[in-house]
Amino acid sequence: MAPSASVPAGTAAPGQSSVAIERFLEMMAAERGAAANTLAAYARDLSAAQGIVGELVNADKEVLGSLASAWLDLAPSSLSRRCSALRQFFGFCLDEGLRADDPSESLPKPRMRRPLPRILTTTEVELLFELAEHQASGDRPDAVRMLVLLELLYGSGLRASELVGLPMAAVPRDAPLLTITGKGGQQRMVPISGRARTALSRWLALRGSGGRFLFPSRAAAGHLTRVRLFQLLRALAVGAGISPEKVSPHVLRHAFATHLLEGGADLRVLQMLLGHADIATTQIYTHVESARLVALVNERHPLGGG
Repeated sequence: MAPSASVPAGTAAPGQSSVAIERFLEMMAAERGAAANTLAAYARDLSAAQGIVGELVNADKEVLGSLASAWLDLAPSSLSRRCSALRQFFGFCLDEGLRADDPSESLPKPRMRRPLPRILTTTEVELLFELAEHQASGDRPDAVRMLVLLELLYGSGLRASELVGLPMAAVPRDAPLLTITGKGGQQRMVPISGRARTALSRWLALRGSGGRFLFPSRAAAGHLTRVRLFQLLRALAVGAGISPEKVSPHVLRHAFATHLLEGGADLRVLQMLLGHADIATTQIYTHVESARLVALVNERHPLGGG
């Protein structure tokens, strides 16, 4: 009987890549709280790479370098995402002893410039609040709800999904903080302003006692949808004389971050309030502030006009 072929230390046996990918995805879910959509994207990206280079666990630097030409037509953002998935996978393989080196340095390095987020001026935000407050003055439930939604988007920087899915259990009784469950199930505390608490108290008196969500929908046990929130904001923008294309839940979140930074907030504090896992994501707002300062110099400085 012929002896079985040995596998060098730090090298996975043929056919083990699929198993390694499954273990990697399990680790991402259990230890890093990756959401289902994130895990599905990682699985697709790793599968796409394996379809080109073969056994992914055993791929060397030269083979990985060939991905640059294979993925030449991908958008920079898609290429960046795939390379990120591969870097994390090879780091996992190294930690688990599935290979003795990390070949990810030979992966393509996409050049991409992250687009600056759209923001609203403080004047435009004031126009939105003026209309929302005027409409809510008569205690119409839908108008008071709109005021609360606006307060929490701009005053606390919530994501649309976080806002519409707020459970009643997250609403504070005395403490001026909301408990938010963000991406990957990560929890954080965000402040709720005095004026937002006042509006929230009005809404609680009007919403009734049914349902477990702060903003229930007509559907049984459901909540306000992100699509409906988007529509409500666009309608408010039109009423306030603002182009509806400029206003969305995400734009108000950007306005919260940008205006807070302009007011002197620390970047680390802003990272915590926004629920960013990586401060590099938060640093985009320093670029927004830098762009504003450059525009100011170009407009106001004697030599700025060129």
